[in-house]
Amino acid sequence: MIVIWQLCGNLDLLPKFIFPTPLEIANAFVRDRALFLFHFKITMLEALIGLSLGIIIASLLAIIMDSFETINRIVYPLLIFTQTIPTIALAPILVLWLGYDMTPKIVLIVINTTFPIVISILDGFRHCDKDAIQLLKLMNASRWQILYHVKIPTALTYFYAGLRVSVSYAFISAVVSEWLGGFEGLGVFMIRAKKAFDYDTMFAIIILVSAISLISMELVKRSEKKFIKWKYLEEEENEKD
Repeated sequence: MIVIWQLCGNLDLLPKFIFPTPLEIANAFVRDRALFLFHFKITMLEALIGLSLGIIIASLLAIIMDSFETINRIVYPLLIFTQTIPTIALAPILVLWLGYDMTPKIVLIVINTTFPIVISILDGFRHCDKDAIQLLKLMNASRWQILYHVKIPTALTYFYAGLRVSVSYAFISAVVSEWLGGFEGLGVFMIRAKKAFDYDTMFAIIILVSAISLISMELVKRSEKKFIKWKYLEEEENEKD
């Protein structure tokens, strides 16, 4: 596909203001590598902080919602409501409230990454082995012991499913929030490139953001293999059978 793309550009079958060739995009990376590195660091920092906070908040929230049905009934609709507001509409409001620094970007990332993880963990809690929980109750196990020995191990697989979604949301949310208010980051860099009609740089930024998301999802997958070894051992045994 890349070769065909390059040939179409060389033969003037694709207007360069619509589709720069792969070589032109690669040249943009080399030409503006210092700017790419600077803005990349800002976006990466925002995404990592927002995702980390999102994981912590989502995990605590899921445990509280699972433990107290009343809180679950109150919070669950609010979580659904946050997902009905378009990111492009929410970002300017957060900028208006919190300023143009990193804070509104992190808040937006937290909002967008919390929901998939909360829903995944709650789903994992509901799929726990009821007999195992009943057995622990008969042995006078506390709520925290049941959580530690049964619910968390079961919910880990579901947690990673939500985390894979949240990782991609983190970088997309960071870039979108930078579009709508900010001075640094890949989103700001993209807007500047667009206004300068520097389309090879724009495509380079898009490819970079996609690459970051794909690499992050792969890291999540490797982390899952490390911390949930039993799942992959079972899959390997099933394949052998």
